[in-house]
Amino acid sequence: MKIHEYQAKALLQRFGVAVPRGFPCFTVSEAVAAGQQLGAGVRVVKAQIHAGGRGKGGGVKVVRTDAELEEAARRIMGMQLVTHQTGPQGQTVRRLLVEEGADIRQELYLGMVVDRNTQQVALMGSAAGGMDIEEVAAHHPEQIHTVQIDPGQGLLPAQAEALARRIEVPEALVPQARDLMLGLYRAFVDSDASLAEINPMAVTGDGRILALDAKFNFDDNAAFRHGEWQDWRDLDEEDPNEIAASRHGLSYISLEGNIGCLVNGAGLAMATMDIVKLYGGSPANFLDVGGGATTEKVTEA
Repeated sequence: MKIHEYQAKALLQRFGVAVPRGFPCFTVSEAVAAGQQLGAGVRVVKAQIHAGGRGKGGGVKVVRTDAELEEAARRIMGMQLVTHQTGPQGQTVRRLLVEEGADIRQELYLGMVVDRNTQQVALMGSAAGGMDIEEVAAHHPEQIHTVQIDPGQGLLPAQAEALARRIEVPEALVPQARDLMLGLYRAFVDSDASLAEINPMAVTGDGRILALDAKFNFDDNAAFRHGEWQDWRDLDEEDPNEIAASRHGLSYISLEGNIGCLVNGAGLAMATMDIVKLYGGSPANFLDVGGGATTEKVTEA
């Protein structure tokens, strides 16, 4: 399950991670009011969709006056935002985040994933943070540094400090960066996340370390432990077929092909998709009905 940036930042704040002051907005008038509440100065209007690359797609605007803020909010709210992660069809913007600007001196990257090979959480960092981190990973992987976290010990302060120095955090701010990483790890584990990113993690002119953007994906298998996820879920951002499938306990993912797959067992479903591709076909979906499925469940599938 995915959540919006403003929700991810609220989660991080619970664990002591510093984020810019901001407000989620569902109308243009709410965005204008949020801007006025933040006060004069530089502010940022950000589209809230479940995809990266919003800035390059025109979904993030830096404004300096109330008039500019209202114009940006009107332009972004309701737009069909196309990014490298939405596909050519784009995604309709129905929510905004209006937040205070920051005097950015450095943009760094932090990410956390479950490493299936080591069966540990991996913390990744890079001095080359910002919008082009995918290019860095593809062409300069040596610029991304990884720390494997022993689940019995958790992230150690010494590990966090060492990573902070490797990604070129100024020495005076290493303790701040360490505390941010420790907070990120606690948020990751407590929320049963499968992915967490802070990109960029900013070093500001007034000597702060801030999470300027944040992304969380959660492990759906832990939903029974997290009733709050239902409040965070934005059904407008999800495929209608995937929503319907989840109501019936089916594992379903829409794809772009034209051969429908209905299979009992995730491994067999993956193998079925592989063999379809091997012989030149294109699967329309992944669908695992599961073992021991009832007549009703198969009918829905």
